[in-house]
Amino acid sequence: MTLTDLLDALATGETITAGSPAHAIMHETSQEALRITGDLNSGYHEPARVRELLSQLTGSTVDESVTLFPPFTSDFGKNIRLGRRVFINAGCRFQDQGGITIGDDCLIGHNAVIATLQHDIAPSRRGDLIPSPVVIGNNVWLGANVTVLPGVTIGDDAVVGAGSIVTKDVPARTLAVGSPARVVRTIEE
Repeated sequence: MTLTDLLDALATGETITAGSPAHAIMHETSQEALRITGDLNSGYHEPARVRELLSQLTGSTVDESVTLFPPFTSDFGKNIRLGRRVFINAGCRFQDQGGITIGDDCLIGHNAVIATLQHDIAPSRRGDLIPSPVVIGNNVWLGANVTVLPGVTIGDDAVVGAGSIVTKDVPARTLAVGSPARVVRTIEE
């Protein structure tokens, strides 16, 4: 099994069985992510160096318009896709095995958590990992301390208020707040 095989399995939502070859590749890739984020978080880096490290983490070129304020953690890295003019504030944590896509012009607040994996609920299979992607549209603002759970899509121009836990999709041009997050109004120009 290769990283490409694993990414293909994750993209189809295939359960990654504990102790399987896919699980071993996931763990190996996680060790690389820990090394890169350790370097990223080890002290001050010029913005270009931050983007360089983020490109190493994701395995793809990060646009020069992307800004990330460390510290930042990702326990996989290779399944993050960032648009242009994305701002990720300090303290964010991405669990990206299931896939995180962030559109253009997004603002990700302090300490946001984006999770894309769940464990099987059956005790005998609790170590198995079930991936579900998170998709964040264009021009989305996630406030500080927002948690986005696996399988959620947040529509273009939406805002999620600080401290919210997003358990289901948020429609475009809406404001969602709370735990669990609920749409409280539409957003007008």
